[in-house]
Amino acid sequence: MKILVINAGSSSLKYQLLDMETEKVIAKGNCERIGLDAPVISYKHNGQEKKFDGASTHDEAVEKLLAILTNPEYGCIKSLDEVEAVGHRVVQGGWLFKESTLVTDESVERLKKLDELAPLHNPANVKGALACRKAMPNIPHVFIFDTAFHSTMPAKAYMYAIDYKDYEEFNVRKYGAHGSSHRFITNEMANILGKKVEDVNLIICHLGNGSSITAVKNGQSVDTSMGLTPLQGVVMGTRAGDVDATVVSFLGKKKGMSAEQVVDYLNKKCGLLGVSGVSSDQRDVIAKANEGDARSQLALDMLAYSVRKYIGSYMAVLNHVDAVVFTGGIGENGDETREAIASDLDGLGIVLDKEKNTNFKRGEVELISADDSQVKIYIVPTNEELMMARDTQEIAKNLKNSK
Repeated sequence: MKILVINAGSSSLKYQLLDMETEKVIAKGNCERIGLDAPVISYKHNGQEKKFDGASTHDEAVEKLLAILTNPEYGCIKSLDEVEAVGHRVVQGGWLFKESTLVTDESVERLKKLDELAPLHNPANVKGALACRKAMPNIPHVFIFDTAFHSTMPAKAYMYAIDYKDYEEFNVRKYGAHGSSHRFITNEMANILGKKVEDVNLIICHLGNGSSITAVKNGQSVDTSMGLTPLQGVVMGTRAGDVDATVVSFLGKKKGMSAEQVVDYLNKKCGLLGVSGVSSDQRDVIAKANEGDARSQLALDMLAYSVRKYIGSYMAVLNHVDAVVFTGGIGENGDETREAIASDLDGLGIVLDKEKNTNFKRGEVELISADDSQVKIYIVPTNEELMMARDTQEIAKNLKNSK
């Protein structure tokens, strides 16, 4: 079975085509700058990359993408009949979607109720799904939600201590993010540890430009650092993470900004970028810190400190932890960041082996804890697209078997 996985943004449409017999990627790329100047479509297959003229709409992007995949000269499939289902990433499933679901007229209408929780993402995610369903109407299309894995959180973890009536009326609560990544890592770690998924307790550090820490107990998410939106949590590339809520009104008055403008500022101009004044890319900030730049070093220290605090608090939540896992772009590749985070955690039984951490192999599962560490420390590359493809395959098979 071949599965196409789509991650549509407001002006982009990332894709992967996977062969589910081997779970290998056949082709992947991105339709970039949709509707903007100089749109382009990238296509990687058999170790080669090609570039094509892009599209002005999502419908056109899908049409051009499918033509590329089936091109007799350089395409990777003979016809669209080889694609048996399409999975679509959706950032926010809210309280309505606790697991992946078929794309139907009904599910699309229900999703519209959640637009205000993710106004930059959900409408774009749905737009991409509808464009694909229009182009390939005779196969199943599946919504996969970033929030679904966190639907197992207990109320004491996802509730905010606001007036309960406001929660009931407006559904203001923690939803989390990066669910496909955290679920993939949970399943991988069960295999690595030789345990059943339901017997695994983990602290997963998904670190990238956007970062989230999740406490997994008995294979299920019981708490996570991101909240109503991805703004809450640890220090990130451009996001401030946890701040006193009154910062919004205080800065609004001082800077003559509306609440919406302050929230936009906290999302896009803070974090590593705001503190360092250099960049949101951690590699740039590390380079400046190594040159002696104090603000860059402070930004890095704040990031590591914020992650370490979540690890400590989730140790208390879980009571017993099998492993702390680093994943995501920074988590997998940032040895200096991992060392900074894991320092001074020996009192909690978490001891990093600095040599293993420094000499890790990129793209590989690595055990980087010291031999005497009570809690294992792993690097595990994430694969959100594969997790999405697995969900899509399962739903497609169940649908086929039910007929």
